[in-house]
Amino acid sequence: MPKTVEAIYENGYFRPLSPIKGLKTHQRVAITVEKFSKRRHQLEGLCGILPDEDAAEMLKIIEDEFEKVDMNEW
Repeated sequence: MPKTVEAIYENGYFRPLSPIKGLKTHQRVAITVEKFSKRRHQLEGLCGILPDEDAAEMLKIIEDEFEKVDMNEW
């Protein structure tokens, strides 16, 4: 199954920025290189990304419609 992994190229090697689960040591993989022009959101590709204004509006609606939970009550 294809997986996108963010990495840095240093001293002739690609170094993943986080651990990669499901790979064994010395396992061969195919790598497609895409140069980032800006840092991507960590959830990009997993779900839709809301603009900040839409997220703020959604949060306001949730807070207006539902009772806030006091974490000290738990």
